[in-house]
Amino acid sequence: MFEILLSQVIQNLLTFLCCIAAWTLIGIALWRIRVTFLDGVAHLRQLHQIPCSRCAFFTGDYRLKCTVHPSKALTEEAINCYDYEATLNPARVNSRPCKCSHQATSKIV
Repeated sequence: MFEILLSQVIQNLLTFLCCIAAWTLIGIALWRIRVTFLDGVAHLRQLHQIPCSRCAFFTGDYRLKCTVHPSKALTEEAINCYDYEATLNPARVNSRPCKCSHQATSKIV
């Protein structure tokens, strides 16, 4: 009789401990997801401070992004760029004239 009572107490205690462990793991997982999300938001805010696309020296060409600091362009090192110069025409950023419109057309007669 004592053995049955002891086994039921142990079984109930183990069930309780497993429930606590499961909810603890769920809580830790949700906390880590929240921390990771907030770190990602902070990193994106920092990346949005990169001024290269609004700079007069930014070319928009993937081969030479910046004529002054090509290795620093579009990286976090460019956030406090001392050579930054704002563009006068914001519509000019990343716009390239079409090369085909400047070619001479030849008429076949």
